[in-house]
Amino acid sequence: MSSAPIVVHRPSRTGGRRVTVHTRGRDEILGTAYSDHDLVVFLDGAGITDPETILDDPRWIEWRDGPAHEYHAT
Repeated sequence: MSSAPIVVHRPSRTGGRRVTVHTRGRDEILGTAYSDHDLVVFLDGAGITDPETILDDPRWIEWRDGPAHEYHAT
């Protein structure tokens, strides 16, 4: 497990990936992303400056149980 504060969880059976952020000692669900655009919108709403630049940075985001940038149903 990484120490990245943002986790993009495995793709669901119906498509999309849950996105959580670890802050203030707890995990908060930001929503379900169906594309990189959705993910960027969630991160922007969470106050992350220039969220597009961190999508492939493992210090910020852990893509869990599935390839990065893939949101289709499993």
